Amino acid sequence: MREQAEKWTVGRLLNWTADFFKGKCIESPLLDAQILLAKAMEIKRIELYTNFSSEPTEEQRTIFREFVKRRGAGEPAAYLVGSKEFYSIPFMVNSNVLIPRPETEQLVLETLDRLKILDARKNNCNDNSELSGSISFCDVGTGSGAIAVAIAKNYSRELKSLLITAIDISPEALGVAKINAESAGVLRQINFVQSDLFEQVDDNVKFDVIVSNPPYVSSVEYDNLPVNIKNYEPKLALLAGETGTEIIAKLTPQAAKRIKTGGYLLMEISPMIADKVKKILEDNGWQNIQILHDGRIACCENS
Repeated sequence: MREQAEKWTVGRLLNWTADFFKGKCIESPLLDAQILLAKAMEIKRIELYTNFSSEPTEEQRTIFREFVKRRGAGEPAAYLVGSKEFYSIPFMVNSNVLIPRPETEQLVLETLDRLKILDARKNNCNDNSELSGSISFCDVGTGSGAIAVAIAKNYSRELKSLLITAIDISPEALGVAKINAESAGVLRQINFVQSDLFEQVDDNVKFDVIVSNPPYVSSVEYDNLPVNIKNYEPKLALLAGETGTEIIAKLTPQAAKRIKTGGYLLMEISPMIADKVKKILEDNGWQNIQILHDGRIACCENS
């Protein structure tokens, strides 16, 4: 009986690991334990629930122990298993890209709403109008490709009517984004461009919608980030500069030159810089500026 009780079953491993992660102040201890054990056993996380009394092999426990050690030291679970779900789509992630956050899904939702508005406008325009024809969409700082791929997968019209450009300064990030686009079946719908914002994009190209989740962390904020972010996620995609608005201040005038009449700019921002971002947008001629979702999204128009 004693020997049976001390076996390292799935249930016992999860309970012990969740308690260990709690002691490390990990935000989602049980979820992370499940994600890592499922990866070590090469099964789906939901399958753990039907295998609580089973005992993983020694090889699987060895892999799991290494995962637990690294997660306890701060390495994000998503990097350990190499994937993260975003907008119900699995995305490959590694240290070259930010881990997609649930709050960024709100940016996707807001973008899809604007695309529907433009779709309705275009259907009511004659062929000679700037608003007629295909809708052009640009994701600036695409990273893992999460926003561009989610938009491509969820846009309601035929994909050929949505022209998507995804920009990133990092060639390594673009490599990850292309893999994710291919995995999602939308690689042909997205044009990937290596560029620092719009610098390498043809001056004559204009877009109906420009979306960005730019770096918006200030120097002070960066110094105080949790270990799992500061020590593992790419600094280039996080740190904007001393105030946190430096990249946004560069992006907004460039975007103003690249947006079509009636088009939209949407950005994920920090609530702490929302007022500053609004002022930057006003100074660059953007209209109908809205700060949405508790200051996390800035939306404006080129009227």
